[in-house]
Amino acid sequence: MSLVVFHKLLAICATVGLGWLAGHLRWLGRGDNGVDPSQVLGAAAFYIFVPALLFRTAARIDFALLPWHTLWAFFLPAMACALGYYAWQRHRLGRDAVPPSAAARTVTALYGNAVQLGIPVALAVLGEAGLALHLALVSVHALLLLSLLTVLAELDLARSPGTGMPARPLRQLLPSLLRSTLIHPVVLPILCGLGFKALGLTLPGLADEVLGLLGSAVVPLCLVLIGLSLAYQRTAASWRALAALGVVKLLLLPAVVLVAARWGFGLTGLPLKVVVLMAALPSGSNALIFAQRYGVLQAEASAAIVVSTLAYVATISLWLAILAAL
Repeated sequence: MSLVVFHKLLAICATVGLGWLAGHLRWLGRGDNGVDPSQVLGAAAFYIFVPALLFRTAARIDFALLPWHTLWAFFLPAMACALGYYAWQRHRLGRDAVPPSAAARTVTALYGNAVQLGIPVALAVLGEAGLALHLALVSVHALLLLSLLTVLAELDLARSPGTGMPARPLRQLLPSLLRSTLIHPVVLPILCGLGFKALGLTLPGLADEVLGLLGSAVVPLCLVLIGLSLAYQRTAASWRALAALGVVKLLLLPAVVLVAARWGFGLTGLPLKVVVLMAALPSGSNALIFAQRYGVLQAEASAAIVVSTLAYVATISLWLAILAAL
């Protein structure tokens, strides 16, 4: 592992640690008046900063220039893994689980830290050509994976007995499901950005500057939020659950992507390295934002992000060795 990647890991852990220290010392309040500062910060990220980043990213995508073969080689197996893991979690957690626990856990297990860690890794290990391919994957990462998992989460909520409504067949749930999925802080800005781009419009200079400024705050804000959540959340995460999430994210997903990309799509060389290293990234901060949005498994998401990031030091070396052998 290169020194650049190691320094980036240290910077991420230090920022999370600063958030934990702020929470432990109650710099943002004690949280004993019913107001959890980590929840407030998470709401700000989910409703202000993340939508700005998603809209700006979607509005700037040039679909004609995207390497579609490489994208499908990553996203088809990744989305298949997401659906399979979600179905397994639905079965494992059972009907009594708080919805949408299965979808929230799937985000933690499948959605990687593609920006604050993935970009420096791609540049340090694969150079500028590898970084260009990685950025193409990043440009549609949230569009496909987060949108899919948001639909699953909203479906869980719509069909939950806790809504106080009698169980109904899926066709009767579709109108409310579509409304709650589309009018959503993740999906709506993506759709608006894509519509903006489809109309051939470009962001005015001032609007682009404002959205860029808001979007640039997502990374440090979310890393501090992880530390705050660890300090304020009273429920300890199960080490067995954390280990399972780490195995899925750091070992199973990249293995599935490697097999599908190499022997299913015929990728070799640099494109193969890019998709495997993208899949091998640790859990991203969007897992915590997603968990906070629905009020489930927040402590687990925070802990899983930290644990998988630390374990990544070992697993990235493993995947680099495997790719070198191929």
